[in-house]
Amino acid sequence: MRREFVLVLGLVAIAAHARDLEIGSAVPDFMVKPIESPAFSFAEAARTHAAVVVLFLSTVCPYSKYYADHLQELEAHFGKKGVLFIGVNSNRTETAEEVVAYARRRDHAFPMVKDAGSAIADVFGARVTPEAFLVDAEGRLRYKGRIRSKIGSTDLKDALEAMLARRPIRTPVAKAFGCAIQRE
Repeated sequence: MRREFVLVLGLVAIAAHARDLEIGSAVPDFMVKPIESPAFSFAEAARTHAAVVVLFLSTVCPYSKYYADHLQELEAHFGKKGVLFIGVNSNRTETAEEVVAYARRRDHAFPMVKDAGSAIADVFGARVTPEAFLVDAEGRLRYKGRIRSKIGSTDLKDALEAMLARRPIRTPVAKAFGCAIQRE
């Protein structure tokens, strides 16, 4: 069954926290409104899932496109373990319609957010697409950085496996490479 794509984003008290989040920091709460579904808060999503992975993605960035299939595999595997994946598009140059069309072409099962004004990108400190942020069930940031490298590192997968097994994440910050987020 296909999940609805998230198009509308409402932020609650997020502007006051516009800064880069450090590992271990609490993520400020914000509201997400999926199409034809009730709104949910980020904090509630974190509490009701084993983890939440926030992915900053683009419809035009070749690096972001390169990881599309891998992200589907991660979501299919870790979604069964209670991990919620949320795609966020913060580029001012990409419309919500383009985001939905791209997600459908790529068959993304996870919800997509059009981040008007790049508010979510600002809170997380996201700079490029793709870039991943792993949040635990207490709403604390546990990993930020690349999904994986072309030379075989599996940073996001390793972080997810370690966190779910209650082991320390060996590399909690891994520099992400990609296309710059085009902010307002």
